Amino acid sequence: MQAGFCCLEAGLVRHKNSINVALKNLMDLCVSGAMFWFFGFTLMFGTSWNGWVGLSPLNGSEQSQSFFYAFVMFQLMFCGTATTIISGAVAERMNFLGYMMVSLLVSGFLYPVAGHWAWNGLFEGQATGWLGAYGFIDFAGSSVVHSVGGWCALAVVIIIGPRSDFNEKKDIPGSSLPLAVLGAMLLWFGWFGFNGGSTLSVNDKLPLILLNTFLAGVFGGLVAALVCYLQAKKILIGRCINGVLGGLVAVTASCNIVMPWAAVLLGAVAGILICISEQFMISRRIDDVVGAVPVHLVCGIWGTLAIPFVSDPQSWGKHLSLWDQFIVQLQGVTVIGLFAFGACFFIFKLINKWFPLRVSLQAEKLGLNIVEHGASNEFYDLLKQMQAHERQGDFGQKVHEEPFTEAGQIAFQYNNILDRVNREIVSRELALDNFRQSESRKGAILNAALDCIVTIDTRGFIQEFNQAAEKCFGLSFQRVKNQDFILLFVPEHYRDDFQTSLASQFSISSDLALNRHNRTVLQRLPGDEFPAELSITQVELGQSKMLKEYTFHIRDISRQVEMQNKMQALAFNDVLTGLYNRYFFKERLVQEIDLAKRHRVSVIIMFLDLDQFKNINDTLGHEAGDRLLCHVAELLSTTIRSEDIVSRWGGDEFVILFSRLNKELAAPKADEILNILRTPVRIEGRELFAQTSIGIAESRDGIVSAENLIQQADMAMYAAKQKGRNTFCFFEAEMEEKVSHRFFYENELRNAIANDEFLIHYQPKVDCSTGDVVGFEALIRWMHPDKGLISPAVFIPILEETSLINDVTSWVIEHVCLQLSDWKAAGLPLLPVAINLSVKDFMLDDCYDRIRNALLKYQIPGKAIELEITETMLATNTDQCINLMHKLKAMDVSFSVDDFGTGYSSMSYLKKFPLDTLKIDRAFVSECNIDHEGGAICQAIVALGKSLGLKIIAEGVETEDQLAFIQNTECDVYQGFLFSRPRPADQIEVMLRGHMQGQPPEPASGAVTQLRERPKNRKN
Repeated sequence: MQAGFCCLEAGLVRHKNSINVALKNLMDLCVSGAMFWFFGFTLMFGTSWNGWVGLSPLNGSEQSQSFFYAFVMFQLMFCGTATTIISGAVAERMNFLGYMMVSLLVSGFLYPVAGHWAWNGLFEGQATGWLGAYGFIDFAGSSVVHSVGGWCALAVVIIIGPRSDFNEKKDIPGSSLPLAVLGAMLLWFGWFGFNGGSTLSVNDKLPLILLNTFLAGVFGGLVAALVCYLQAKKILIGRCINGVLGGLVAVTASCNIVMPWAAVLLGAVAGILICISEQFMISRRIDDVVGAVPVHLVCGIWGTLAIPFVSDPQSWGKHLSLWDQFIVQLQGVTVIGLFAFGACFFIFKLINKWFPLRVSLQAEKLGLNIVEHGASNEFYDLLKQMQAHERQGDFGQKVHEEPFTEAGQIAFQYNNILDRVNREIVSRELALDNFRQSESRKGAILNAALDCIVTIDTRGFIQEFNQAAEKCFGLSFQRVKNQDFILLFVPEHYRDDFQTSLASQFSISSDLALNRHNRTVLQRLPGDEFPAELSITQVELGQSKMLKEYTFHIRDISRQVEMQNKMQALAFNDVLTGLYNRYFFKERLVQEIDLAKRHRVSVIIMFLDLDQFKNINDTLGHEAGDRLLCHVAELLSTTIRSEDIVSRWGGDEFVILFSRLNKELAAPKADEILNILRTPVRIEGRELFAQTSIGIAESRDGIVSAENLIQQADMAMYAAKQKGRNTFCFFEAEMEEKVSHRFFYENELRNAIANDEFLIHYQPKVDCSTGDVVGFEALIRWMHPDKGLISPAVFIPILEETSLINDVTSWVIEHVCLQLSDWKAAGLPLLPVAINLSVKDFMLDDCYDRIRNALLKYQIPGKAIELEITETMLATNTDQCINLMHKLKAMDVSFSVDDFGTGYSSMSYLKKFPLDTLKIDRAFVSECNIDHEGGAICQAIVALGKSLGLKIIAEGVETEDQLAFIQNTECDVYQGFLFSRPRPADQIEVMLRGHMQGQPPEPASGAVTQLRERPKNRKN
């Protein structure tokens, strides 16, 4: 419900206030929950004082503690609903602290007291509040919850007044009407829980309550839309939303005792009342932003008063006449209204005198998101950037364009205008340059120019100095006229070059040339230097052309140079850590290897990857992870020499380049790095250690190229991780062979399904007591076209490390169901087949759909499929696993835990998860008859499973002695080479036909030659 209110109100207010409304909804829940827990619940349900208020706390009996806690939780939610009704009504102009005071009053006093009158004794089943004792009916709170909130909302709205731009002829647009509609739908859904839960039990009335709730909302929305159309010739979304909510409020008081036709009537009348009351409030300038008063107050009163006329008198409980029951309902509505409105109006009228509840007009215009919470948005940010342009007069920088937003489109058009203006400025400057070449002095043009324009004679003395130059250099024209430009504005260490260029008349061979953009450095005052772009034009005076002047067009390019420096830093440095990035590192590495070739020296690089860094991001957040990366960067920078390079390669990876360092010195340096990274750092209140794995590779005499050297260091780093992490490892040639080997199989596996290279063999499962085959396990095999049958130990780990495992699992499920369908069509018995699932399969959102669709496609019952999972999978995501398993169990699919005893064995998940079978791992079965410890573990697993009502399967039974031991432990089923290796489907079909004819199954340990390697993961 709270989520619905939040979406509804955030969608109906403007962008500038949406965050404020959302935060109010969140704090509503917190404040009302706390107040009702500490005070309100006792006032409402405690031992009654003459039916007016609860005094002593109510405690659940020992036999009903769970029900009592559920009851308390349910009432907490009711209190939150009553409180949050006010939020939408007062939105966009009431300050946050004032609203929190309203929430405190409603949840801590008004709602509990009114609720005591009507509902006290509800927990014990006997009404003890004075209204309840009279026979007042308000099943789920049309008056107790909704009218109380509506009366308080009306009182506060009247006190604080309408919004400054409220106009009865013009609606104030909301930020997102689709979001508001979503909020209404969430509320509708939540209403089923509130009305249905008010029965305090699951009984025969529950379906009627849910139907009435649905019908009232439906006809409330329909009638409101119809009336709105008749009034305004258009359908207003807000009216439709409030019509639905009004119907829900109206039926809340009696949804357990009225028939569906009455629910339709209650909702329809509520839809009419919504339109009438909203129009009335607008005409009286009562500004209710979301229509909380019409929905919750007006429709709550209607729903409470209508009970005698729409329900069966036998359901009232007090055996009153229709008129008497109406008087009781009217009395309850009146008393609750006077109490809630009167108390709220009186208290906050006084508070408003000393502490204004309403924000200032300026704050209202600016928006409560910014004023009260400092939360900005894209429109406000864009406005600030444009105001900065106006204030500073600098239109060279573009504003930020937020993609895919309206503000981004405005920024895009604004930037286009800036581009056009800047192009016009450049065009004007060129025109001025051409004009200056033909005119000696044009003072008006000089003063209008944006660039500094300075004219000097052949001696370097200043003849013209425009206003832009005065601003740039901080000196007036009168101060500098006939002064030496070089002495005033050229730094001392550049003066000789400048004087030489002037003496050569700025010829093409000089440092500063005519009609060219020259880069130089000037000064405003001694020591205050700045980079400048200097264009020089020559003006010939008189017909003799012997007298000349030079005009300088000077532009301060400090910002441009600063931006170039920043861009260069971005190009070669990591933004987060300040270290060099991979692009700079690669360039330097190529250079160092070239030097190593010429000078016959070695280059060493170390590839570092932080161990378990993902856990830090997942547990403490990415900000903590970034701080740890910066800490590592600082530590690494202290371990290198001035000529070495440390770079952030990406993510949690770093690379260090050691020039002129050999392999013998690399090991101590790696130890030094490992030791210094063990220095703890305190982040988010926790002491963290940046442990790392280091791979080291050497290019002796520059033989190994830069790219290969990086790859070799990367391979060595992975080898270090496989050695146990937090260590270092040098590159060896065998590593490259292993990577190449794995790469070959990974590429081949990508085409294995398309090329139909996979096979499925079935290993029988045998009943320990009867010797009958009771099922099979589906085991995948890979028949490579060139290398033949490949061990699952080779390709299963590769599948699980890539996304290929999901495609292969889908293929196995599909083909097993197809095979079962063929056996079923042939009239063969349908024995269950076990399919192994990996962790990645089980975590997929569509795991359920894949299995269900395959069963439906081939018309296979769920009991014919058993899913084998591991203990690790159960420990990965408990809630997700339980939900998925229950959905599949509803289809009669069974579950077994494979390799039990080798993973995260725990009694807690055996009780928590809906399991059917435990499979004893072959590691224990293989030694059960010769090793006391292995036999004891087998017996313990059998005893544990039997105590929990689970079936026990022993896998890997290969000898008669092992079978005898397993039978003595009362194990149910076994499988293994003793009875049969995995067989192709055609041989299984022969076995099934023998099963139909009553022939005992024949052990076939040598029937099919198979690989015996079996990895401890899936799909074997």
